[in-house]
Amino acid sequence: MDYWTKFPAPDSLEEQSLKIEKPEKGHLPLINGHLHTPYSFSAFASAEQAIDLAAKENIKVAGINDFNTVNGYADWAKACLAHGIAPLFNIEMIGLNTEDQAQNLRVNDPSTPGRTYISGKGLSTNPLPDDVKNWLNIAVNKSNGQCEKMTQLLNNHLKANKAPFVLNFNEIYEQLTLGQVRERHIARALRLKVEETFPSEQEQMHFYKQITGEEISVSDPAIVENTLRGALLKAGGPAFIAEDPNAFADVDTIRNLILKAKGIPTYPFLGDALNGKCTDFEEELEITMKKLNERGFYSVEFITTRNSLSYLEETVPKLWNNGFLVTFGTEHNTAAMEPLVPKAKGGVALSENLLWINFQSVSIILAHQYLTAKTGYGWLDPTSGIPNMENKDKFIKIGWSIINSA
Repeated sequence: MDYWTKFPAPDSLEEQSLKIEKPEKGHLPLINGHLHTPYSFSAFASAEQAIDLAAKENIKVAGINDFNTVNGYADWAKACLAHGIAPLFNIEMIGLNTEDQAQNLRVNDPSTPGRTYISGKGLSTNPLPDDVKNWLNIAVNKSNGQCEKMTQLLNNHLKANKAPFVLNFNEIYEQLTLGQVRERHIARALRLKVEETFPSEQEQMHFYKQITGEEISVSDPAIVENTLRGALLKAGGPAFIAEDPNAFADVDTIRNLILKAKGIPTYPFLGDALNGKCTDFEEELEITMKKLNERGFYSVEFITTRNSLSYLEETVPKLWNNGFLVTFGTEHNTAAMEPLVPKAKGGVALSENLLWINFQSVSIILAHQYLTAKTGYGWLDPTSGIPNMENKDKFIKIGWSIINSA
């Protein structure tokens, strides 16, 4: 798959008459840099549906960001090409920092010290190196194995509560996934089985109360699935299995895997999502930026719907001015079908300054993808992972040209 064949040579894109200055209010292209598809878990039935909805909301750049897999890239590229949207090819993985774990520091997982979500932005669309492919296959197999054990425990709980059914893991794998089972698939399978077994909402609510101890309104499938996942599959639930720390690679290993895949290692900020508070790792931004640089990260992202506008306006410019790329997305990794244009918590529109920083950052990532495919060299030094700051305007101009040419 070579999406970039439709674009001219790098020098031609760079020479297009674009000024690196913020357009008038309302004229910035709309961007969503972090969306999941059914290759991990998603609100969407397909990449085509995601991009079709993005096009209807006038989004001009959309980033696929599945867990542990690049299998959706071809579908994403095809859909983006058909709708005139510039694609970002991303990935998400989970690592463990043992030093943070030993100090009981929460990083960007709100409940598990040391566990760290990491994205890779702008990966190569060429075949991945064998060691990267092998690592991703192992990660998916481990996820599937754990979910199979959780399904068995959940079936024990259902039998103990005299449920008239159990779940079949193979059916979940074959009917609800594209090769990777996650907790959310189990919760969805349970909801669908309950709806199939109990025709009335009153019966469904009674059964949910029986197996979870909670009153669950059945009017919103996303709320049902999230509640089932939290009550049954998370810590304290009857089907919870603590993840083996040995199953996680350390953060540096994941960073190196992303670099090998020609991507940009990116730290996803949780921000003030915890009732207006930040995690231990993120609460002092100056210290956070220093630690991220020490760990080889020069790019960050926000799922903006988690964060207050005031927090984003205070934090994002500081990150950008200190040399970080800063991008925004919405995830859409639950059943909830929400708008695709990133906004702050409560549906508050993002400011023009925030959108301008996001736009410049995404332009750099688009240029990185394109130049890596065309010349072998992108935004980061392939060995050290240090960004090419002296050519920042060049990358923004090329990325902007790609958006205009998509």
